[in-house]
Amino acid sequence: MRFVDEYRGGEDAGRLLNAIRGVVTRPWVIMEICGGQTHTLIKAGIDRMLPEEITLVHGPGCPVCVTPMRLIDQAIAIARRPDVIFTSFGDMLRVPGSSADLLKVKSEGGDVRIVYSPLDAVKIAEANPGKQVVFFAVGFETTAPANAMAVWRAERAGVENFSVLCSHVLVPPAMEAILGAPDHRVQGFLAAGHVCTVMGYWEYEPLAERHRIPVIVTGFEPLDLIQGTYMAVAALEEGRHGVENQYSRSVTRDGNTAAQQLMAEVFEVTDREWRGIGIIPDSGYVLREKFVAFDASQRFDVADIEASESEECIAGLIMQGIEKPSSCPAFGTRCTPEKPLGAPMVSTEGACAAYYQYGRN
Repeated sequence: MRFVDEYRGGEDAGRLLNAIRGVVTRPWVIMEICGGQTHTLIKAGIDRMLPEEITLVHGPGCPVCVTPMRLIDQAIAIARRPDVIFTSFGDMLRVPGSSADLLKVKSEGGDVRIVYSPLDAVKIAEANPGKQVVFFAVGFETTAPANAMAVWRAERAGVENFSVLCSHVLVPPAMEAILGAPDHRVQGFLAAGHVCTVMGYWEYEPLAERHRIPVIVTGFEPLDLIQGTYMAVAALEEGRHGVENQYSRSVTRDGNTAAQQLMAEVFEVTDREWRGIGIIPDSGYVLREKFVAFDASQRFDVADIEASESEECIAGLIMQGIEKPSSCPAFGTRCTPEKPLGAPMVSTEGACAAYYQYGRN
């Protein structure tokens, strides 16, 4: 297909890989932030094609994976209510909570529905005035504009039976937390192109300057990722730091300013818990006071629900680039897509799911 195949050509990939081999002289550790990028790297076998000096580690850019278990348990508690229609993107339904997941709630008779846009959930609320309709607002800056628009439209249309269970997280604070850890080994980043399509890449410039590392805004096709890796390795070998934009066909420095303005109107920045990692300061969104009536955690009094993570799951170490899925003792045995210990094994962007599906045992 045009606009897709042109970023998957074998000859072009070979030339870029040869270029990487021509510049690399010593070991480097590079983290791709986005789980979608992880799946492309593993599916296409790019991790196996790169010179042995280059180690790719996988970041926390899977929004499903970093949603804390207590949020899953809160969602389950709300979805089990007979007066609720609980809506969500499909990738959240199999994420394990303490004792169940949303798919189990649905099988038990709960009205749990998959939607493809939060605006669909607003329409469901308008069509069902006798029900409370809740949307599970999960994601990075990529999905935040649509979720903000849903709340904004519901407020203006007076749709009082609509609310969101908000679990938005932000990429730059997570990168800062990774680089601030004493045992981190990341020397360069491939930044998530779709996040930068919304936010631009100006936010990464002070981070790259402060830590003196290269940050390469990168797309999602195989050639994007190989070229992004080449740009990162070239910068590392030359001792350069700063932000470069491989994904220029979609990303500008300033991003989508209209979307940013809408997000700033509806959300404010807050500390946020990341599953398996802990609380990262100023790393998430919460509804502003003007829109707090649409906060499902307060509407249904579930904010105090807590949960404990699996002690066996090492997802947090994987998403910080310290371990890889194949080094987990439970991988592929006690943790499988059918019986996951953690979200990265069931998410379509999870590193563990990629390793399992494409045979990186």
